[in-house]
Amino acid sequence: YINNTKITLKLNKCLYCPLVCLRGTKIPGRPKCFLVDIVKKRYHTASEDCIAKGGILSTPLSSDENTRLYDYMRQSIGPDAEIWLGINDMQTEGVWMDQAGSNIRYKNWKLPQPDGSSAENCAVLSGSSGGKWLDENCREERASVCEFSIV
Repeated sequence: YINNTKITLKLNKCLYCPLVCLRGTKIPGRPKCFLVDIVKKRYHTASEDCIAKGGILSTPLSSDENTRLYDYMRQSIGPDAEIWLGINDMQTEGVWMDQAGSNIRYKNWKLPQPDGSSAENCAVLSGSSGGKWLDENCREERASVCEFSIV
């Protein structure tokens, strides 16, 4: 009741609501968003920051996703930027895994990468290499893009 008048609210269920990103950009055809962080950080700090925001470091699962991430990075940071990917071989040298601990299936290494042996255990997406991946020392500081699932 408002001013002695009965107010009835009718709530409709949305059966075909569009999926939206509250921040960042939506990946067409996929239930995920990307959100850039231009502040350069070490791999572990960037990863922890994404987790604190409810996401993970971006991890392309296909060539299409890699291209979309590459385009988003270039538009958001610059054409020669490098960003951390949620991929590393810290547990076993040469076995590249995502942040959930699963072996990665899709790979986009710039040959002869990965080439850093035990000194370079983290992956970056490189703008100057056309979106190819490089292995990098995890203590280097790079920008990052967090990935969020839309549910």
